[in-house]
Amino acid sequence: MADVLDQTEIDALLAAVESGDVKQDTSAAFAASEAERLREVQTYDFKRPERVSKDQMRALEGLHEGFARNFGASLSGLLRTIVEVRVATVEQLTYSEFIHSLPNPTNFNLLTAEPLEGQMCLEISPLIIYPVIDRLLGGSNNDAFIPQRPLTMIEMRLVKRITDRLLATLTEVWSNLIDVKFSLGEVESNPHLVQIVAPNEVVVVIGFELKMRPRSGTMSFCIPFNVIEPVMSKLATQGWLAYKTRSGDESKVEEVTGHLKHAQVDVRAVMARTTITVQDLLSLAPGDIIQTGKRADSELELQVAGEPKLACRLGRYKNRRAVQITRSITKDDRI
Repeated sequence: MADVLDQTEIDALLAAVESGDVKQDTSAAFAASEAERLREVQTYDFKRPERVSKDQMRALEGLHEGFARNFGASLSGLLRTIVEVRVATVEQLTYSEFIHSLPNPTNFNLLTAEPLEGQMCLEISPLIIYPVIDRLLGGSNNDAFIPQRPLTMIEMRLVKRITDRLLATLTEVWSNLIDVKFSLGEVESNPHLVQIVAPNEVVVVIGFELKMRPRSGTMSFCIPFNVIEPVMSKLATQGWLAYKTRSGDESKVEEVTGHLKHAQVDVRAVMARTTITVQDLLSLAPGDIIQTGKRADSELELQVAGEPKLACRLGRYKNRRAVQITRSITKDDRI
């Protein structure tokens, strides 16, 4: 233990400083305090390390906003009522924090996404799952009772119709990032009994809000970091934007174009337009002439599926009436 100065030694030291016998090294003290002031200190919680960058989190949010739109439309078609789905939160947590934030019992689904290794979690709140079941069974979901119990086997069969559509939509949206296929593993009611990663492992939790008037509830999609680590490089902002731009690649364009090539469309050449009175219309007879304000050598309007697209001239080809295309036109062009 270091020696401790008694009161006499302290008084002697202070007197020596005041008389100038002992000089204070103020420059070193000032330099140390200045270094402390200029040093950038950031708090770092070793229990919750930030392993996913902000750019990657924004990319994940954008990816699942597309999923929310598509899943909402699919769910609305199945339930024959308007269902709104939106991304509410995107955050990093430990798996333990995520599990303790969930109600018990709830609808807790374990998902796999081949070829990615590991499992993901999807939790759907009872506040929305029971109104959805009520709607599937023909109810109005206005007075749906929310029981505090696990789902029965029949209810789980009905909910599987929802999760099947959800997994199909997830697969479609994630295919823009990686060729992956989501599938359902196990379904649990108590999330505390499921341990897919270590309690202190970092997970990304995407929270959704589902609204089916007058009911609303939440849905949480938990992605462990070690599952998406192989594709993290594709989630960088520049790489993701470039990837998103290539989503409608040339092969898909050629495929759609190939299907449309054989589609038949109605093409109509409009010779002229004019107006007549109802009296003249009633008195029309074979041989009568209707005069228009259009010159005989002027262009005709060629309509494709009822929309003006081209200008043309009337003629004959191989003993048939024909038109010769002269130029493209828009709706504002008057011929």
